[in-house]
Amino acid sequence: MTHRPHRSALYIPASNARALEKARGLPVDVILFDLEDAVSPDAKVAARQTLAAALATSYGPRLRVVRINALETDWGKDDAHAVAKMDCDAVLLPKVNGPEDLDALAALVPGLPIWAMMETPLGVLNAQAIAAHPALAGFVMGTNDLAKDLGARGRAAMVTALQHCLLAARAAGIVALDGVYNAFKDEEGLRHESVEGRDMGFDGKTLIHPAQIGVCNAIFGPSADEIALAERQIAAFDAAMAEGQGVAVVDGKIVENLHIVTARATLAKATAIAALETS
Repeated sequence: MTHRPHRSALYIPASNARALEKARGLPVDVILFDLEDAVSPDAKVAARQTLAAALATSYGPRLRVVRINALETDWGKDDAHAVAKMDCDAVLLPKVNGPEDLDALAALVPGLPIWAMMETPLGVLNAQAIAAHPALAGFVMGTNDLAKDLGARGRAAMVTALQHCLLAARAAGIVALDGVYNAFKDEEGLRHESVEGRDMGFDGKTLIHPAQIGVCNAIFGPSADEIALAERQIAAFDAAMAEGQGVAVVDGKIVENLHIVTARATLAKATAIAALETS
């Protein structure tokens, strides 16, 4: 997996030309162009054309991912054929239950990386096989649908599912994004859930409103203190190695090679974020 930032991933309705245009100036890492839930049935066909026209013009460094309708719906296969011709970076498939769903989509979008919505009990149980699919590049947790199917009340009831999918994603070396926080005006609640997702190990969080971008970018990116600590750990470890020692001590804590791997990843992520913000 690369160090490319995936701190914030904003859903944008593919049918909303104004929102598609506004998204070009947002400081978001990933745009999830939505042909599914955010588009009404009578607007889905026209939305494909609206989105194709928007993607023909640059979105800068933002990762462009298109969420299609499930293949078994009336729109899914036509969505896939349309997306295969669009200028995008990946296609996001909802309601993934197993690797056979990815096989079906891969045949329709040859060569285009696939992301999977993990939002069904069966999909979560099959997370390892799904993550190992050669066309798969990322997981997106669909916590609203998952809560509905589980009959779950509250995020705590989904922790096992979240961690199971995260384990599968890390084993396969793919991106893993946390689900949305529905109360978009509740910044404190968003902050709490984002910190929780970051501490679990997610790369970033999916968002439903531009006002949520700043919080997620700050929480899922390395802080100034974390960058400074990483630099000190690397310097101390290099000095220890030069003296023939296998470990170093920083702030009273042992630093060995595994910590240096993490420290270098932190600095690489910070560098990638800085490049993204200046491009």
